[in-house]
Amino acid sequence: MTAAAPGYCAIDFGTSNSAIAIAAPGAAAAAMRLVELEPGQRTMPTAVFYAADGGLHGHPPCEFGRAAVSAYVDGIDGRLMRSMKSILGSSLIEQTTDIGGGRAVRYLDVVATYLAHLRRRAEAEAGLAIGRAVLGRPVFFVDDDAGRDAQAERALRSAALRAGFREIEFQYEPIAAAFDYEQGVRGEEKVLVADIGGGTSDFSIVRVGPGRARQVERKADILANHGVHVAGTDFDRRVELASVLPLLGYRAFGVASADQPAREVPSAVYFDLATWHLINTVYNPLRVAELRGMRSFYADPAQHRRLMSVIDQRLGHELLARAEAAKIAVAEGGATAISLDPVEAGLSAGFEEAGARAALAADLDRIVAAARETAMLAGLRTDEIDALYFTGGSTGLRLLTERLQQAFPAARPVRGDRFASVASGLALHAARRFGKS
Repeated sequence: MTAAAPGYCAIDFGTSNSAIAIAAPGAAAAAMRLVELEPGQRTMPTAVFYAADGGLHGHPPCEFGRAAVSAYVDGIDGRLMRSMKSILGSSLIEQTTDIGGGRAVRYLDVVATYLAHLRRRAEAEAGLAIGRAVLGRPVFFVDDDAGRDAQAERALRSAALRAGFREIEFQYEPIAAAFDYEQGVRGEEKVLVADIGGGTSDFSIVRVGPGRARQVERKADILANHGVHVAGTDFDRRVELASVLPLLGYRAFGVASADQPAREVPSAVYFDLATWHLINTVYNPLRVAELRGMRSFYADPAQHRRLMSVIDQRLGHELLARAEAAKIAVAEGGATAISLDPVEAGLSAGFEEAGARAALAADLDRIVAAARETAMLAGLRTDEIDALYFTGGSTGLRLLTERLQQAFPAARPVRGDRFASVASGLALHAARRFGKS
């Protein structure tokens, strides 16, 4: 008797949020469904928290998603990992990092641990073992470096194997989003999918239509795909550098002397504090000692005092989260105030739409240029695109979608589910690929 094939799933492993969809073997594409990963939520933050004492009040030694973020916010001693996808393709992926209590873990194993958690949640809901998976991947993990891009895919495959999957396939995330969009079209169209998440801005031009949707092989319908490694976490960095970190000495100057003009304070620490996956490197004891010894570099001692307060209290993630919240607050226009009370009582930074436009201008230029280049690669004029399909968390930023609509004025703008469109499209692909076996 031949053993039944293991169940299958589709995983959208995102820089900021992730999702997983399941179906029983033999199920039709329509039967695919997203797993509830947290109460009432079909997506969850791509975050892992390791408690320094090896456990959280009797719970396992690590927490995931919102529970991970809450553990960090609640001040439990430990290590929060976010934006793990960003280190795929870098040398960091094979390095180990301290997680407290004399323990260390490889970054690759952090990714595997997170994927294993998704698999367990999917198996619990499906009621069967899941060994096959379609994983989404950006068009480019790494810009302009094919070798590192291939390395990133290999690392993600390795992590998925460690997580317990036996058969793994990849599909481009914007192609998956096109499959999701295709479910609602009545005739043939050329759609430009703008999938802009936390780590990458990916674009694909795909022929879609009711007749094409029934085909398993769709390679001929993919007219072009292109992408750039600029997206939501880069926006967060720009916002923090523009609004918060100047109060801590970013771009500040020291004291001028009679024979030497004032020099700008070294900026490396500020860029690391504004980059999710590099924040923890600032807390290395040797680096802390070095930064503490730089007090004389600052003309304004308050700036150095605030910087050291952030480092001593390990507030890096908290400040970047507040910058992210400010970005979201001004996404539809208006202004907000970023409270910095944890750093210094009464301290705050103002942020408004004009500041957002200035801070994000260079990143938005690169993203729009990538979209235009996608049309060029497809051999199409911008006015030959029928629809512009927005998906990914960062498409909630009006400044961004406005720029893209201006670049493709003839295209009908359509908004998908910002956090679930890719997962839903990957599910369709998984069902077509594995559903008959």
